[in-house]
Parts: sequence; structure tokens; C-alpha cells
Amino acid sequence: MTGGLHKSAADRAVDAILYTLLTLFALSTLFPLYYVFVVSITPYSEVLKNGGFVIWPSRLTFDAYREIFGSPRIPDAIKITTIIAVGGTLLNLIVTMLLAYPLSKKTLEGRSFFLMAVVFTMLFSGGIIPTYLVVRGLGLYNSIWAMMIPGLVSTFNLLIMKTYFEQLPEEVEEAAKVDGCGDVRTLLTIVLPLSMPIVATLGLFYGVGHWNEYFKGIMYLTDKHLEPLQVVLRNMIQTPNVSQELMVNTSDLPPLPPETIKMATVTVAIMPIVIVYPFLQKYFIKGMLIGAVKG
Repeated sequence: MTGGLHKSAADRAVDAILYTLLTLFALSTLFPLYYVFVVSITPYSEVLKNGGFVIWPSRLTFDAYREIFGSPRIPDAIKITTIIAVGGTLLNLIVTMLLAYPLSKKTLEGRSFFLMAVVFTMLFSGGIIPTYLVVRGLGLYNSIWAMMIPGLVSTFNLLIMKTYFEQLPEEVEEAAKVDGCGDVRTLLTIVLPLSMPIVATLGLFYGVGHWNEYFKGIMYLTDKHLEPLQVVLRNMIQTPNVSQELMVNTSDLPPLPPETIKMATVTVAIMPIVIVYPFLQKYFIKGMLIGAVKG
């Protein structure tokens, strides 16, 4: 008697097809990232010689990275984006958790009304102009808070966290309350440590959203020193004079092709997410599966 199950020829054929399709899908997803990076380190003359399509460069150059990091524009934009991503994600998680925890309790008075009000915001919103007027009225215009406060809570993420809290064992919280813990202490010392998978998952959602945000920067920021990296990248793509956007004087330097600088900036913009995601992947998968079991 064998210790495992033997797959039939048909099952092995299906597995081979599935793995082939998954491999092709993964390559189609990763290839654009690889291509952008390769073009950023390839001399532009070689890119033109190959018709704009380079798989493996014969010569490398990092002049584009030296130029973008030699200017004050990109380092300042990275600093602003990091502050927005880290600070905004922390605020998102704190407020989302403080809303999701009481809504997960069926004993909460008016729970149905509050849930209906939360779901209502998924279907209807105030719109761009009313939101803009509210931001100006609150004094957030042209400040870094305008990138974090509007849209502080995602309804979708709130419902996922609420569902996760509902699946935690009630006996654990009851035991904590018998020991004298209040609601806040129970949340911080009991519920939060048990909820790290969903916290990491939603933190990834919020963090990626903040890192890639550019529309709020266009709407609410006029000070170039407060513009995040994605806004700078958008301006570089739209302007023919990339050096002017970088605020560098290239009169004494050989000019670099704008496309090379743009590709290098895109690489810098996407690398933090590419580096962080593998460390959060296990939490991401676990949190999404557990948080989506109940509706």
C-alpha cells in the first residue's frame, strides 16, 4: 500500500497546462517591470539600435540614476511619499480598527443603521467638487494632510476587518473582561495581536494606495516641495524638458535622453512595493481568505 495518491495521466496533463498558464501569466506580469529597468540602465543609442526593444543590454550605464538622485527633486519627493505612505497607513489602520471593532459586536445599539450608513458610502459619494470644497474649508489645502485625511477609511477594508473580528473566539474576549479588561484594553492586548494577518493585509492595501496616489496631489497641492513621487513622475512624462522638472542645471553636462530618465524614475517608484510585498505575502493571502469567509 503506497503512502500517497497516484495521479492519472489526465490529471498530470491538467496540472501541466495549469502550471504553464500560471507561468505565462507571471512572466507577462513581470516582464514590463523588467523591461522598464533594463531600458533605464541601457545606453539610449543601443535602445534605438534595437528598435526600442532590449532584453539583455550589452553595456550598462547608471547615468540616469545619478542624475535623478543628484537633483533635489526626486529625493524630496521620495521623502514626502514615504511620510504620506507610512503616516497615512497608520492613520487608516487605527481609524478602521476603531470603527470595525464596535461594528463587529451584535450587541451594539444602532448597529444596523451604522452598517447601512457605511455601505451607503460604497454606492454614493459626494463627488470631486464637494470634496475639494470640504478640503479647502477644513484648511487642509496645500498641506501634506490633504493626502492622508480625505478617504481616511475604505469601506471595503472596514467590512473585511469587521468580518475578521466577528470570527475571533468570543470566549477569549469574555475571559479578558472577567479579568477586568475594558473594551479598549481588550482591543489592544487581545484582539490586535490575534488580528495581525488582517492588519498586515489592509496595511498593504492602504500603503500601496498611498504610494501610488497622484490625483490628490494634483487636486490639493500647489507647492512643488510637497508633491509626492507619483506627481513628479506624471509631470516628467507630460513635459518635454525633464531636466527642468528635476530642477537641475545640465548646461555643463551631456544631456541624457528623457526616456532613460523617465524609466529610471519609474523603477525608483515601483521598487519599494516590489521589495516589501514578498515579506507581507503570507499575511496578505491568509487575511484575505479569513476576512472573506463571512459576509
